[in-house]
Amino acid sequence: MTKSELIDAVSQRTKITKSRAEQVVNCVFDSMTAALERDQGIEIRGFGSFTVRKYKSYSGRNPRTGDAVPVPPKRLPFFKVGKELKELVYADPKPISGEAASTEAAWPSPSGHSSENS
Repeated sequence: MTKSELIDAVSQRTKITKSRAEQVVNCVFDSMTAALERDQGIEIRGFGSFTVRKYKSYSGRNPRTGDAVPVPPKRLPFFKVGKELKELVYADPKPISGEAASTEAAWPSPSGHSSENS
């Protein structure tokens, strides 16, 4: 889903204009971005959480020359999926076009064990 598709969905579900829906979506994204910039986490129950992970500097290698290259410290956003979303996505695998309708054998259980061994 793209941002414009999200704006369309918000507009249709809430019966507001697309321009108003765009303001709402932009406000949510701006608020989330600002929170992450301040090193604050974002937790949306049932969906997941966003945090900022800090990485120390280290010495990397240029793959072409093999020379050591200093890599500066950095902060990057990280998303951890929530349990409910993980279960929803896992529970309903949609066949990819051309794929057989039965995908049960192709999807391992969330515990990593096949249902045949249970």
